[in-house]
Amino acid sequence: MHALPEQDDEELASLAVVLPLALAGFVVAAGCWTLFAVAGVHVKAQLALSSVQFGVLLAAPMAVSALLAIPAGLCARRFGARAVMLFCLTGLALCMALLLVANSYPAHLIVAAGLGLAGGFYSAGLHYVTSHCRQRLGLVLGIFGAGVTGAAFNYYLVPLFHEAYSWQGVPLAYLTVLLLVIALVLLLTDARQYGAGEGARSTGRPVSELLRNGRSLPLCLYFGVVAGSFFALALWLPDFLSAQFGLQLGAGARMAQWFVIPGALAQIAGGALSDRLGSTPVTALALIASLVALFVLSYPPMTLHIRGVEGDIVVNFALPVILERGLVILLGVALGCAMGSLQREVILANRAEASLFAGLLLVSACSVAFLLPVAFGAINQWLGIRTAVFMLLFGLLGLCLLMFAVGARHRVYQYLS
Repeated sequence: MHALPEQDDEELASLAVVLPLALAGFVVAAGCWTLFAVAGVHVKAQLALSSVQFGVLLAAPMAVSALLAIPAGLCARRFGARAVMLFCLTGLALCMALLLVANSYPAHLIVAAGLGLAGGFYSAGLHYVTSHCRQRLGLVLGIFGAGVTGAAFNYYLVPLFHEAYSWQGVPLAYLTVLLLVIALVLLLTDARQYGAGEGARSTGRPVSELLRNGRSLPLCLYFGVVAGSFFALALWLPDFLSAQFGLQLGAGARMAQWFVIPGALAQIAGGALSDRLGSTPVTALALIASLVALFVLSYPPMTLHIRGVEGDIVVNFALPVILERGLVILLGVALGCAMGSLQREVILANRAEASLFAGLLLVSACSVAFLLPVAFGAINQWLGIRTAVFMLLFGLLGLCLLMFAVGARHRVYQYLS
């Protein structure tokens, strides 16, 4: 049944307010979420942290986000997404204020854990958006997911403030912007209009039953692997690129933004293409492209000694910076497209329980994003090969693609039979 023109106009008018506010909030929240991706390098040097301690600091926001994801979704459904979004933004503002006076590793770890409120904002914000959208869901979800570009702000802000004053100016800047976004949400939205019970009514069925009766659980797991890999690399790349190519932190951070920004924006393309072509082909092609990029990136700089006829031949192999940048862009775009298509497929199949499944998506993504930085640090510390992180991701995403292909084939067989 097609929507009436009046309903379309009403939906567009609602989205004209809802989507920009949710997107602006997620941009700022994502910036807070990944603050230690760049600022953590200064903290690591200042507090003389080991690679494992640094990995734990990067992973703490993801761990807390995983814990908050489903409760935030449930609260959004019961009390209204607007209230949960405001709560998360206020908590992030308090974390920025605390970071201004933190001077020890435990204090920074507490702040890092508090930054996990950004994950709660994602669950509530996704519910906020989907409850006001009936058509072009993939495109709208992709636009909201593109708020991850906020993570790239750190790649500019931290080096800029470090050169002009000190990196502690970044929390002050984020605190100011957070207070501005909170004020805009309070002024431009009505608590009665966007309160509890907004959007599609819940089916009342337990999540376990919903998962058993559909194919949402494996799709949530695939999304978790893809999005968790994206977030973990967004956190790890500034330090990796700076060390791998002997760059200053600012140069390494600016190079890392070529992974985050195209990847975040690619979610829009992934969602829009899934609306047009279906999620399965878009996801499969995106995963294949990511494996190609990871395969090349996983090769470490090496020197080959070949015993020739007239003497030894020495061959040096190392990726030039421009090729590394191109592969990083390809990897980010591929992961972003896969995230957009998988997110669209899960939410489209469970619109009545969008807040719960948004939480499940975030739980799976943050669980992977929590484990991977710790694994990255352990691999670097034990093996001494920086590019081993790409080897790990190649195996993880390769297994994900294999399982996704088997599941897609099974679904086609069921459909034909």
